[in-house]
Amino acid sequence: MKKIAYIEIDTHAEIAQDFMNIMSDSAAFSVDYYFSEKIKNQIKENDQTVYLSDSSMILDQLKVKKYDLIIIGTVHRYFNTFLAIVQKYNTSIIIHNLNFLQISKLNLFKNIFKDDVIFRLKLLLKESLFYSSKIYKNAKNLLVLDEQISSEKHQFLPLFYTKNYEKTENKILTIVIPGGVSQNRRDYQRVFEIIKKIENKENFAFIFLGKAKDKELEKLQELSSNLPQNINLTYFSERVSSDIFDEWMQKADVLWCPIQQETDFFSQQEIYGKTKMTGNLGDAIKYGKSAVFPKNYSSKLEFIIPEKENIIEQFHDLKNSEFDFQTDFNKGKVQKDLEKVLNQLIIT
Repeated sequence: MKKIAYIEIDTHAEIAQDFMNIMSDSAAFSVDYYFSEKIKNQIKENDQTVYLSDSSMILDQLKVKKYDLIIIGTVHRYFNTFLAIVQKYNTSIIIHNLNFLQISKLNLFKNIFKDDVIFRLKLLLKESLFYSSKIYKNAKNLLVLDEQISSEKHQFLPLFYTKNYEKTENKILTIVIPGGVSQNRRDYQRVFEIIKKIENKENFAFIFLGKAKDKELEKLQELSSNLPQNINLTYFSERVSSDIFDEWMQKADVLWCPIQQETDFFSQQEIYGKTKMTGNLGDAIKYGKSAVFPKNYSSKLEFIIPEKENIIEQFHDLKNSEFDFQTDFNKGKVQKDLEKVLNQLIIT
């Protein structure tokens, strides 16, 4: 049995959880997980081998065992530590922002002073920010989680499979908008305007399934207090737990994903579907839900539906339509595909 170390001491707990879920019953691989306390607190371990770690511990921990492959889930900080890992071990890195890989040192330095200056100076002075490009160059493989943005340089890592659960029948059309409620990543202002203009008298439930804060929270509070009784809004002012997220995603009749075409990471422009994956793609697959995306989002997947002019009518139509997720995204198939990729990463 081949041994893998999966490291997530930074950000993407949900992707670490996805990797744990798909590999939990693998007969071909044994995986040890190294998580920071913040990540570990968000994970359901399910009797898998998890070690508490951080940037000061991980190098010593990796010396203890011999691994065939190391996967780093996020490299957005601790650049000095990760450079030491990629130089010593067969390491693959999951990439979340392709344009970030290509920033020159000069532009990286300029971007420090565009936003969140104190934190970014810490990355420069204490965590060797300028090593970032060197890390990616020294890694044996760079991985992406959206096949649409894969290439010769960026290999597709299949992780998402459709869960088996009993479908609920809602009396009220239930539309779930998954993700943090921030105008930076999704066009919530447009969502609010569409909800305000609903003239249909039947009942609707809109679930904003992510933490809302600042102006978006204020607008949700105002909108909720001024809507007719047939329209119900649910929103959250604190981080949504995995159990609550799971419950609402299972209840959803359809997902509404009003993602912005462009966003940024470290003040570098990123484009969803081209240089950056949206987590809503994984959400749709995992919960087996059709998802309405903006017209400008290009996708070959049948369950990613371009938004129509009358989106409320479109939600009705999608409630009664079904896509066969189990053919392409059942756990057995995805696990087999993933294990094939993992074997290739070990060989190369």
